Amino acid sequence: MRENRHFHKGLEKIKKMILSLGALVEDRVHMASRSVEKRDLELAQTVIRSDYEIDEMEVEIEEECLKSIALYQPVAGDLRFLVAVIKINNELERIGDQAVNIAQRMLRVAREAPCNVNFDYSLMSQKVEHMLKKSLDALVKMDVDIALKTCLMDDEIDQYRRDAYDYIKEAMYHNIDHLGYLINLLLISRHLERLADHTTNIAEEVIYMIEGEIVRHSKELK
Repeated sequence: MRENRHFHKGLEKIKKMILSLGALVEDRVHMASRSVEKRDLELAQTVIRSDYEIDEMEVEIEEECLKSIALYQPVAGDLRFLVAVIKINNELERIGDQAVNIAQRMLRVAREAPCNVNFDYSLMSQKVEHMLKKSLDALVKMDVDIALKTCLMDDEIDQYRRDAYDYIKEAMYHNIDHLGYLINLLLISRHLERLADHTTNIAEEVIYMIEGEIVRHSKELK
């Protein structure tokens, strides 16, 4: 009985840890997005310098999950929770990496020769941030409906990426001397798209956590 109590206290601790990591990652994504929108190099540097915080938290959470599995050998819903948290933990760390990638691209764009071509990423960034928030809401509330709606948002992000590609590809024909600038500008859209993909994976893991159903590649989400 006492062992069971310790186990469930451990689960509560893990849930608080993963939500804290989620809040930290949300903050870094917001900062990276604003660095692009405002051409704020200091903000971009802050995102890059603080990446170690996310990495350290990710390791701590994984260690707590593995310790709980080894000590208590959970089954059914409890095991599903721990497995899903390990995967969500990994996805959040990768989202943090994408935020760093965006910030690094912003610094490279700033180093290139000035060019009058730009692509407004504000709407795409806002949509991605909204997706991330909803995926974490689904986790907090253990809500399958929110998770499913989050998965469906991914198609819109893919369209934004295609729009950026078409626009910047056309600009390359007329701005041969600024290819480095334009390639880095284009790659920002790729990092935002990958960020949305990782967010979709979080929502799918929430569904697995609640229902025990693996929905990756499911046609029903299309």
